[in-house]
Amino acid sequence: MPSPTSNESIIRFDRVDKSFGDLKVLDGLSFDVDPGERVTLIGPSGSGKTTILRLLMTLEHVTPPKDPAADGGVIWVEGKPLSHMEKGGKLVVANERHLRQARKKIGMVFQSFNLFPNMRVLRNVTEAQVHTLGRSKDEAEAKARDLLELVGLSSKVDNYPSQLSGGQQQRVAIARALAMDPDILLLDEVTSALDPELVADVLGVLRDVADTTSITMLIVTHEMGFARDVSNRVMMFDRGQIVEEGAPDEIFSDPREARTQDFLRAVLAE
Repeated sequence: MPSPTSNESIIRFDRVDKSFGDLKVLDGLSFDVDPGERVTLIGPSGSGKTTILRLLMTLEHVTPPKDPAADGGVIWVEGKPLSHMEKGGKLVVANERHLRQARKKIGMVFQSFNLFPNMRVLRNVTEAQVHTLGRSKDEAEAKARDLLELVGLSSKVDNYPSQLSGGQQQRVAIARALAMDPDILLLDEVTSALDPELVADVLGVLRDVADTTSITMLIVTHEMGFARDVSNRVMMFDRGQIVEEGAPDEIFSDPREARTQDFLRAVLAE
C-alpha cells in the first residue's frame, strides 16, 4: 500500500486536486505540516484556503484523477489516509464509515459559530463529547466547565447562544472544538463575522491555546497581526497553489514573490 514519504508529518497533502464542476480550486497541491506546528494560510478569496480545511474535515472530498492508475491525490493524517482507505492492498476512495473514524482527531471552528440554538452553552460543549466520544455526562460536563473557564465564559453555562454576543458565541465554539481533544485544530476566518471590538477577545483566547498546548493548528485568516504572532509558518496561496511559504517574519517583512507583496499591500492597507 502507498504510504506518506515523511513519518513525521501530522498532515500531508499529496498532489491533491479539487474541482467544483469546471472550476479547479486545488491543482496538484502538496504540502506537509509537522505535529504541533501552527500554519497560517493567506491569500485572496477563492484561492483554495477554506477548501483545504473542508477537505480535512471531510466536508468536501478529493476529486479523483482522470487516470485511475495515477499516483497521488491523497490526504494523510497522522500517517494514515484520510481521503482514502486500504482495500486489497490498494488505496481506494474512502467510504463514510472510514471518514467518520478518521476525522475524530480533527476539530474545526467556523466563521459562523454553528452552535445549537436550542441548547444552553454547557450542553453545546458536552453534546458531542457524550455522543461521539462516549464520555459520561459528568465527565463531559467537567471538561466543558474547565474549557468554558479557559475562554472566559464560566458564568454563561446556562445561557442560550441567542443571549450571547458574537464574540462570546465564537468562544463557545472554540471550547466545543477543544472539548473533543483534537490533535489538529482548523480555524476558518473565525473573526470575520464579528464586530471589530469583539475580535481581540477571540484572538486572545486562540493565542492562549497556542501558547499553552501542543495542538497542531491550520489557520485561515485575514488578521495578519494574529498570523504573525501565532504562526510557525505562513503559506501564501493563489489559484490553488502555494506561491510562497516561510517564517512569519520572512513573509510579512520581506516577501520574495510579487504576488505576495501585492496581496499584503492590499490587505494591510484596509
